[in-house]
Amino acid sequence: MSAEFERLVAEFERFQSKMKKVDDQLANVGRMQSEIAAIEASASNSDRSVTVVAGPGGAIKDIQLTDRALAQQPQALASELMSTIQQAVAEAARQQAGIVDEHVAGLGVTDQVLETQAQLFGTSPEALRERMEQQRPTRQPSPPPEEEYHEDYSQQDFLDADSAPQAPTPPPSSSGGSAGDEFLRNLFGEEGH
Repeated sequence: MSAEFERLVAEFERFQSKMKKVDDQLANVGRMQSEIAAIEASASNSDRSVTVVAGPGGAIKDIQLTDRALAQQPQALASELMSTIQQAVAEAARQQAGIVDEHVAGLGVTDQVLETQAQLFGTSPEALRERMEQQRPTRQPSPPPEEEYHEDYSQQDFLDADSAPQAPTPPPSSSGGSAGDEFLRNLFGEEGH
């Protein structure tokens, strides 16, 4: 094989590797979105007369009131409802932050959410982290993405000694690079590199 052909093969393999990484990242984003969409955080008041279920982005999915809740004065019930809604929404936000941190390394979203909520609720980030660990749903690990099959042609001879004679190497293009460079520029859509 000529050195130029080997270089082209190496460039193409790097390109395939980059495309595989992009595919893996997109699959990871899809899994993250599915996990976020499935969030359900439930919170109840102290006597369990008010229960609220929150979803992703703090969307309220359900509110359940017992007869005991309905027997309260309107202002007391409103206060219980608001407090319970805040707890459920805060838990949903913690779950969502945890999912993002699992899929996107280095953002520290969970730490930011815990700091903010600690200030809002007058507690410590450690107490919230402990509560988060206790309420963490047991999720099955995501299966690895199926690997795409690519046949390895790197060790195969495409031309036998008996086959047609090799064509001479074409002269360099007018842009100063080889024909292979020109091919790669066209393949990758690069202009003037």
